[in-house]
Amino acid sequence: MGEDGEVDRMGPASRCAATAGRLGACRAQTETNAMKLALIQLEPKLMAVEENLGNALAAMAKVEADVYLLPELYASGYTFVAGKELEQVAEGATEGASLTAFGEFARERGAYVCYGFAERGDGGFYNSANLVGPMGLAGTYRKIHLFGRETLFFRRGEKAAPVFELPGVGRVGMMICFDWTFPEVARSLALKGAEVLLHPSNLVLPHCPQAMITRSLENRVFSATCDRVGEERNGKVLHRFIGSSQVVSPRGEVLVRLGREAEESAVVEIRVEEARNKGIGEYNDVVEDRRPALYV
Repeated sequence: MGEDGEVDRMGPASRCAATAGRLGACRAQTETNAMKLALIQLEPKLMAVEENLGNALAAMAKVEADVYLLPELYASGYTFVAGKELEQVAEGATEGASLTAFGEFARERGAYVCYGFAERGDGGFYNSANLVGPMGLAGTYRKIHLFGRETLFFRRGEKAAPVFELPGVGRVGMMICFDWTFPEVARSLALKGAEVLLHPSNLVLPHCPQAMITRSLENRVFSATCDRVGEERNGKVLHRFIGSSQVVSPRGEVLVRLGREAEESAVVEIRVEEARNKGIGEYNDVVEDRRPALYV
């Protein structure tokens, strides 16, 4: 990751951000790209890392894409009731079963994979997401807004959500599940040049799919949310997940929304240059019209 822990730039187009006076002028210098984005909506089993990874690879192998997106905490499952459970399934960000499996897939396909995992690092555990590509690990994001019982087991991330330049594909930003509740996350990613928001999730509240339409509209970016499906019970704790994985355009169009119950995948081809136009009609621009000095 970059020295500031916030932005990783992986191609020459990204360097214009530091020198261009206007974000729009910077974007105009990047090439026009089509991105094939795959949502892999599955029902992982708690603590069944090997089985979950095998199921993901089988589903991913059936579709062709540039970027594959999986749910939050995919390999481990979500409903922990004891720290010793997390200890058994947590992985290092730069090593472990998930990185090995998805890294090999990314190299073979010449593609990128974004997946959520339970990270062991810096003396604790984090709800994290990795982005791995043909050349290996691009970077890691530790979730900064923990939801519900996550606060019992995970530490909050202390670095801002990152943006990555994927050569020949586009610029992607990473956020995780409950980050959707805080519009500052999506806005900061957009201001750092993200064209597509990658959003691995384990949604139990009903509001996120509609809220991400607003996040796309107010920032003029694509957003891709990949949720899981099914119920997960551990002792007395039960979570019901809502599925509804989706891709939304910068104009707020739902390009695809999957069902609420079934394991399924979808591939959407998007033109990332659409996210470089921040205008609303003839006279307004969602970036240039901001008044930061007047915001609390």
